[in-house]
Amino acid sequence: MSEQEKDTISTENLDDVMRKYDKESNIRVWTGWAEKVVSVLLALFSVYCIYMTLVSTALPEIRLSLFLCFITLAGYLVFPARRKHVRPNYMPWFDIVLAFVGGGCFLYHAMDAMRIIKMMGRIGPWQIAAGVVGLICLAELCRRCVGVPILVVAGLLLGYTFYNKLSYGMPFAIALRDIVNTLFYSPSGVIGTPVNVCFTYIVLFIIFGAFLERTGIAGFFIAFANRIAGRSSGGPAKVAVISSALCGMVSGSSVGNTVTTGAITIPMMKKTGYKPEFAGAVEAAASTGGQIMPPIMGAAAFLMAEYMGLPYAQVALKAIIPALLYFTGIFIAVHLEAKALNLKGISALELPKWGFLLRNCYLILPLVLLIWLVSTGARTMAFSAAISIIAAFVVGFINHLFTEYAAHRDEKIAQTAKRSVVDSGMNAFDALVAGSKGAITVAVACAVAGVIAGCITTTGLASILINTIVRLAGNATVIGLILTMLCCIVLGMGVPTTANYCIMASTCAPILIQLGFPAVAAHFFVFYFGIVADITPPVALAAFAGSAIAKANPMKTGLNATKLAIAAFIVPYIFSYNPALLLENMTGSGWSVFMQTMLIVVSAMLGLFGVGVALNGHLFRRVNPFIRILFAAGGLLMIVPGLKTDAIGFAIVAAMVVIQRMAGRKEA
Repeated sequence: MSEQEKDTISTENLDDVMRKYDKESNIRVWTGWAEKVVSVLLALFSVYCIYMTLVSTALPEIRLSLFLCFITLAGYLVFPARRKHVRPNYMPWFDIVLAFVGGGCFLYHAMDAMRIIKMMGRIGPWQIAAGVVGLICLAELCRRCVGVPILVVAGLLLGYTFYNKLSYGMPFAIALRDIVNTLFYSPSGVIGTPVNVCFTYIVLFIIFGAFLERTGIAGFFIAFANRIAGRSSGGPAKVAVISSALCGMVSGSSVGNTVTTGAITIPMMKKTGYKPEFAGAVEAAASTGGQIMPPIMGAAAFLMAEYMGLPYAQVALKAIIPALLYFTGIFIAVHLEAKALNLKGISALELPKWGFLLRNCYLILPLVLLIWLVSTGARTMAFSAAISIIAAFVVGFINHLFTEYAAHRDEKIAQTAKRSVVDSGMNAFDALVAGSKGAITVAVACAVAGVIAGCITTTGLASILINTIVRLAGNATVIGLILTMLCCIVLGMGVPTTANYCIMASTCAPILIQLGFPAVAAHFFVFYFGIVADITPPVALAAFAGSAIAKANPMKTGLNATKLAIAAFIVPYIFSYNPALLLENMTGSGWSVFMQTMLIVVSAMLGLFGVGVALNGHLFRRVNPFIRILFAAGGLLMIVPGLKTDAIGFAIVAAMVVIQRMAGRKEA
C-alpha cells in the first residue's frame, strides 16, 4: 500500500479517531424525523442560553439549576452509554429515565430554590434524595462526554470529604446532609463559579465559535498559513503551526483541532519528508497551543478573569507574549528539523494567490469585531458575543452569496440571493445545534469541577496541600514550582481545558501564591501545565490523536510533542520569577514600557533558538554534545528577563553559531 493511500485512509477514518480520543465526538446517530426533533431542541437550547444570558435577572440558584436541567436532558439525548449504542435512532429506556430523573432533580431545585435557601442547610430527606440522584446522574453524564479521569479525582475527593466529617464523630446522616447541601444546593458546588462563568460567558463564545467555523474561516486560516510559510524549507510543518494556532484559538479543543487541521497538514508533512512521529507531534503541539492563544484561549480566559478578578481584556493581553514564545519555539524546532533533513517547501504554483486571500479577508471580521468590543469595554461580554454571533451570520451569508454567484453567473441575482438566504439559515441552525453540543461537555465538566472545588473547600484540603508543599519546598521556591507542575500535569490528564483550569485554580494556584509568587503568575503557571497534559505521556490525548492520523507510534509522538513544546515547560518558570513576561511590574510608561516589552520578546525568542538547537542537535551540521550544552545554557540565560543575563546569553549563543557556521563550511 502506498503512502498516499495510507494518508487517504487516515483522513477517511477521522470520525473513528475522534471517537477514540475525544469523548465529545462519541455521539448518538439520529436520522429522519428524530434527527429533526433533536436538532430543533438543541437549537432552541442555544437560543435559550443567549436570551437568558442577556436578559435574565433571576437568582443564581434558579437560572443555573435550570441551565443544568437542560444540559442533563440534552446530554443524555446526545451521548450514549457505550459505543455499541451508537446506531440510528437508538436510545435505551434507562437513558430516557436517567435524562428525565437527572433533569428533574435540577428542575426541582430551580422551582423550590427560595424555600431551600431559607432552610439554611437544614434540608430534609426529600431534598437529600433529590441531591444524591442529581449528582449521580451528572456523574454518569460526565463519564460519557468528558471521561473517567476527572471523575476519579472527584470520587477520591468525595470519599475524603466523608472521611473528614465522620472522623470528627459526625453521624453519617448529618454528614450526608451537609455534603449534599454543599455540593448540590449551594453556590459552593455544582452551581458554583465554574458553571456560572460557563453559563454567563463560555456558552455564548462556544456558539460564536460554531458560527465562525461555518463562515469558512478555518479554510481561510489554512490558506493564509500556506501563503505565509508554505514555500520555506519544510513549509507544510510551518503551515501546521500557524493554522493550528489560529484554528485552535476558535475551536477550544486540543484533540478536535488536532484531528480537523491534522487531516490536511499531517499528510502534507509526511509527503514533504518529515517522519510520521514528528508530523503528528507538530500538529498535536500546535493544536494544544491554541488553548493558550488569545483572545479566546479555549474559553478558559473567562474563568481566569473571574478567579483573578481582572477584566477579560487584561487577561488576553497578558497571555500574548507567552503564547508568542510557545509558537516561536515550535516554529524554530520545525525549521531546524527541516534543515537537518534538507526538506523543501511547497511549489509556488500550489500556493493560494494573494488576490484570493484579499478577496476573502472579510471572513475574519466577526473575530476582529469581537476583539474590538471586548478590548474597548464599551459593552458587556455577553452583549459583545451576541453582536459577534450576528456578524458571523452576516459574513456567512455574504460568503454564500459570493460562492453562489460565482457558480451561477447566468442566473438572476434574486434567485441567487434567495438560495444564499436559505443556505445561511441552515448554517445558522447547524451552528446553534453544534453550539449546544459543545456547551454540554463544557458545562458538565464545569459542574464536576464545582464538586471538586466544593470538596476542597469543605475539608480544607487546599490548606493541607499548600502547607505540605510549602514545607517540602522550604526556602527553595523552585522545588515548590516543580511539585506544583507535577500536580498540574497529573490532575490535568484527560480533562478538558475549562474544567482543567478550574481544578488547577482551586488546588494548585493557592500553593504558588502562598510561596510568594504573584497571583497572575500563579494562575498562568497552573493553566500552562494543566494544558500541556494533553501532549505529555502517558495520557497525551492530543498527541495520540495525531499519531493515529500519522500512522505513527503514540508514545514516540507524545515524546516528540513534549520536546517541541519545550517553551511551555520553560516560560512558566520564567514569568513566575519575573512577571514582566506577563506585562506585570513594568516600570515607566508609554515608549519605555514598549521598549522593555520588545527587549523581553526579542531576547526570549533568541533564547528559544539556542534551546531549540540544543534539543535538535543540528545547525549547519551536527552539533557535538558540549556545544549543545552551551547552546542550552546561553538560550536559557536569554529567556530569563534581565540585561546582564541577556548579554551573557547572547554572547554564548552568537559564539556557538559562528563556530558551527565555520565548521559547516569546512565540512562542506
